[in-house]
Amino acid sequence: MTRKVAFITGGASGMGLSVATALSKRGDWDLHLVDLNVEAGKEAASSLPNAHFHQCNVTSYSSLVSAFDATFNASGRIDFVYANAGIVERDNFYEDHDLNSAPPEPNQLSIDINLKAVVNQAYLARHYFRKSPKDVEPVLVMTASCGGLYPSEFCPMYSASKAAVIHFNRAITYKYHTEGIRTYTTAPGTIKTNLLAAEDWETFPREFWTPMETLVDAVLMLVDGGDMQDAAGKKVPAEDAWGLCVEVIGDEVYFREGMKYSCEKMEKMMVFTSMEHQLARIEKTKAEKK
Repeated sequence: MTRKVAFITGGASGMGLSVATALSKRGDWDLHLVDLNVEAGKEAASSLPNAHFHQCNVTSYSSLVSAFDATFNASGRIDFVYANAGIVERDNFYEDHDLNSAPPEPNQLSIDINLKAVVNQAYLARHYFRKSPKDVEPVLVMTASCGGLYPSEFCPMYSASKAAVIHFNRAITYKYHTEGIRTYTTAPGTIKTNLLAAEDWETFPREFWTPMETLVDAVLMLVDGGDMQDAAGKKVPAEDAWGLCVEVIGDEVYFREGMKYSCEKMEKMMVFTSMEHQLARIEKTKAEKK
């Protein structure tokens, strides 16, 4: 039996640990929990069979490389990357400052963690998937948010970063798919995690919270692949079940499609941004310079 290997950022708690726990119950997974919090990470890893902890600052590319290297060297492969670490900004983006001087630079750590770190994880995932044995179809799942689908007024940088993750997935998924890699984003609704303090959660009506189990089931569905169906009855056959953005709300999941073309001219023009056309352009330019 092939033991599959999962690399999970934000794995010490919340959604990351919940997905890891569900995978551990299957009995055929090695779990690598990646987190900045050493104490919580070690405790999480010790609570699960075949689990390992790697301390990592996801905003540091070298730290991410070290975590990927440690995972690959320990298990000899990586089959599932859950790019899940994320934060929400706590500062008031709209705070007024003294008009007699320039305002301080806004704290953009949420963009660094929610977007830049996810881009780096997707980039490294492809590399380590290519190094791994080809007996399992590798999967990349990136955590976005309902705030990436619907504007969140108080946390615009969080909202922007999560929207960017959704669009990033749509941009890379075709190329990754040609290499046998399935990519996805999840856009969860309000799930009670350590993203907010206890008193902050009380501002959200409990009847609209999303159970952690719904998110875990959605992620496992994406890891497993195959035919899929959402709460609206939309069916996606296995051969097309890649590149999806999966909104998770309450007990339901919905497949969210990208923006439709405004007109035929725009649709035809965007064809020329494809890998095929751009690589052909690059090769033509190289040939002309010889």
